[in-house]
Amino acid sequence: MNCKLAKNHLLATVIACAILTIQGCGTHQQKQVAEMKTITLKSADSLDVKADVYYSGYPEAPVILLFHQAGYSRGEYREIAPKLNTWGFSCIAIDQRSGKGVKDVENETFLMAQKLGKGTAYPDAMPDLEAALAYAAKEFKDNKIIIWGSSYSAALSFVLGSRKYEKVIAILAFAPGEYFEFEGRKIKDYAAEVNVPVFITSSFGEHKFWKEIFDTIPVPTKRYYLPDSAGYHGSKALWTEHPGHEGYWDAVERFLQEVI
Repeated sequence: MNCKLAKNHLLATVIACAILTIQGCGTHQQKQVAEMKTITLKSADSLDVKADVYYSGYPEAPVILLFHQAGYSRGEYREIAPKLNTWGFSCIAIDQRSGKGVKDVENETFLMAQKLGKGTAYPDAMPDLEAALAYAAKEFKDNKIIIWGSSYSAALSFVLGSRKYEKVIAILAFAPGEYFEFEGRKIKDYAAEVNVPVFITSSFGEHKFWKEIFDTIPVPTKRYYLPDSAGYHGSKALWTEHPGHEGYWDAVERFLQEVI
């Protein structure tokens, strides 16, 4: 086994053991050293972008960039990111300039954008996603990166992922759709240029909104999950307060184990 394969195998083993531990199905007893701190990033157009950085106890594990849905904030991931930490991933959840707040977390990036007279429509948030990726690439320079979007940011995740950054290894899109055109192109056009594994999920009734996007993705490793019940829109489908969240988590787990 060469060095690269050995390293990847070790990383997958560590993550698999962490997942088994939290499920109570394994004997792995490694202590997780997780912490969260709030920082401010700077976008290319000089907007302050507020972010929560969740550090796991596995320094070599991939970093997941967590982008929220319409009307929300980084608070969408206050419950989700710590669980991903226990699976061995570090996470960066940002406030995008298109949003307001959720889970008692106000969207500070949105407030600053309003103060400075910057646009707050869905496509206007693209520099915020780019700022998160640039920060992850710099601060976690030896780590792979996973893009995770919710609703409109799931659509933007395909724009970001189409740019083929070397460190990006996968995309998870919770309820994407053709909510807007970006620079005159549809989201499916960007999806057709993605070259990394992709996972899509949504509520049961939203399948029709992203089916064509899914069909255009050219990579062999593309997966989707639809719940047996109605389900929920966006990443909030994973919140424990929502019935059926276990099915969503199981699908996410299977995909992450497949791509790591």
